[in-house]
Amino acid sequence: MVRLKRAYDERSEDDGTRVLVDRIWPRGVTKERAAIDWWAKGLAPSEELRKWFGHDPKRFDEFAERYAAELEGNADLERLRRLAAEGRVTLVFGAKDREHNQAVVLKRLLEGS
Repeated sequence: MVRLKRAYDERSEDDGTRVLVDRIWPRGVTKERAAIDWWAKGLAPSEELRKWFGHDPKRFDEFAERYAAELEGNADLERLRRLAAEGRVTLVFGAKDREHNQAVVLKRLLEGS
């Protein structure tokens, strides 16, 4: 099972493995508070794609396609798939928009939708 949480949300006992999927550490969040098990910088969108997207919801569908293409053959994605197959994984992200970010795309990829 894959869950999504902002880095600013409270962690909970049932989060399972917490994976930060941002290239940059979330501002103002301590490592203790974040309780990240794996900081998967290699799963973050490229800087070029991130800047192009700019968290514009109108660009999200194209962002999702481009991001999925970037992840093809990514070893970290395969590691994440294995973790998700073994138990609960919570993808942690810093974006304010909970519906239009890379963690949403990753969750879809892991769930095969």
